[in-house]
Amino acid sequence: MDRIYLDYAATAPVLPEVLDAMMPFFISRYGNPSGIHGTGRDAHKAVEEARRRTAAVLGAESREICFTSGGSESDNLAIQGTAFALREKGNHLITSRIEHHAVLNTCRWLEKQGFRVTYLPVDADGTVSPDAVRDAITPETVLVSIMTANNEIGTVEPVGEIGRICREKGVLFHTDAVQAAGMLPLRADGMNADLISLSAHKFHGPKGTGALYIRKGTRLDALIHGGSQERGLRAGTENVPGIVGLGKAIEIAEAERTANAERIRELRDLLIRRIRGAVPDVKLNGHPERRLPNNCHFSFAGVESEALLLRLDLAGIAASGGSACTSGSMEPSHVLKATGLEEELMKGSIRLTLGRETTAEEIEKTAQVLPEIVKDLRAMRGLQEKSDCFQKKDS
Repeated sequence: MDRIYLDYAATAPVLPEVLDAMMPFFISRYGNPSGIHGTGRDAHKAVEEARRRTAAVLGAESREICFTSGGSESDNLAIQGTAFALREKGNHLITSRIEHHAVLNTCRWLEKQGFRVTYLPVDADGTVSPDAVRDAITPETVLVSIMTANNEIGTVEPVGEIGRICREKGVLFHTDAVQAAGMLPLRADGMNADLISLSAHKFHGPKGTGALYIRKGTRLDALIHGGSQERGLRAGTENVPGIVGLGKAIEIAEAERTANAERIRELRDLLIRRIRGAVPDVKLNGHPERRLPNNCHFSFAGVESEALLLRLDLAGIAASGGSACTSGSMEPSHVLKATGLEEELMKGSIRLTLGRETTAEEIEKTAQVLPEIVKDLRAMRGLQEKSDCFQKKDS
């Protein structure tokens, strides 16, 4: 069997149809969209068609879409752009403790610039309370930023209700929807969102391309200064092939979303049942029901995630860990910390995320291999602990 890829939350392969749409803009239709000649106008037309396609998925107008280099830039533009544009109104922002680092580190940087940030807690399933958002809003609050769905544990947040509260309070609402695109409906009005971040490579588009939905009338300061591209919000020659790829990918993702999500959800639930049935002392992290259709996040007692991931890789299965490498040392995930998960379980956490190409055969293979690896690693740990105990006695 070929290698099994279960890390779609990290990135997804570019679809052949998407690559086909992009290729002419590398070779024959290579114009600068700012050019007034035919070649430039052709490129400009392609960018605007991608803008239209992206807007259609969000139920938005084309002029409300700004293309960026990806989710991180979209988050930065939304958060920094709002904070500085509305600084005369107030200097307070609200987010959660489980946001992507593109949000958290931007907020921490803003604190150094004199802004105040409230980092809301979550419950054991990783859910942000809308009431907590309401209680945290002050007259100085200019922005609330809560992700649509968590990139690690898959919990889907009540963004529609949070957005409604923000609208009632006259506060802008931003949501990082990077993980949700292609899996959940993302209608701006339904989410009551003023700003929505997207990244193409999460829904089978190219890396290095993203988009930010900006509700008309929303004030933002630009991050990148120069020319007048993207209505003055992002200077620099547009990445035409990437933008074309994003537009094609998001159109396909939306057209196939319902069928794909249902099929993937069934495979996800199968994997969860099989692992829970075969492995003792395992915990499914995230909300048991309100979770992304493709997300499984497990914690295995008595196992180190790094060893588990290496063994899975040797078995031909690609997954990702529940911890991130920071400054050369393994630090527990900030998401799992925020949910209050015990340290022992945090150490043995892995994320398995399914995608468009995942098959039932791959899930069956993973469900056979993973329990055996966990059993083996636990046995090895038991032997090591016995050895350590004997060494202590001898000393």
